[in-house]
Amino acid sequence: MKILNFILIQFFLTSFVFSQGEKSERTPKNSRFSFFSSEEDTTDLKSNFELSFGQNLLFISTSQQNEILQNESVVLATSSVLFFSEFRPRKVMRIPVFLNIATESKQFLVNGNLVYEKASPTIGTGLVFKVMDFKIDKKSKIELEMGPLVSMIFNTSHSVRFSPILASRIKICRGENFVMYLGVNYSLGVKAFGLMYGTGTVF
Repeated sequence: MKILNFILIQFFLTSFVFSQGEKSERTPKNSRFSFFSSEEDTTDLKSNFELSFGQNLLFISTSQQNEILQNESVVLATSSVLFFSEFRPRKVMRIPVFLNIATESKQFLVNGNLVYEKASPTIGTGLVFKVMDFKIDKKSKIELEMGPLVSMIFNTSHSVRFSPILASRIKICRGENFVMYLGVNYSLGVKAFGLMYGTGTVF
């Protein structure tokens, strides 16, 4: 049922963005703020690929140990390396591809004791949209992206698990290729909350 809802949400967002495409063409050119706008980016018109490197702080609440779940353990943040790329077939629609590799184990604080569990690497993709942007000057602006993703988790038991994700990030774009971002994501399947940040470039 969760997967079906995830697909319906993604379909709705895609339909809505395409329906807004024609309306956005009538947006005043001198407007600093736009909502679901497909106006030209401040970056080069030929730029349609973003590559970035950052970190992701994961707050993971799932565990294979029933005792941890029963004791309502406190979950500590898990640091990970984030490799992130984004394709832009349209200015308002983006296709992200990411690889998340944890640099430390999951940590649970249970009754004052610290419990460790190996964190699994994650790869995923999806469809996000430029919800709005605010122009700071001729070469700089702030963008807000939101959308549904799906991740593939490689468990320690050599099995693969799929999980839908809701993600959002704020980007600061400067010049033709510099990008700095801060975002949040929540994995519905494994009940994990993430805080991501990093810098990248647009090609």
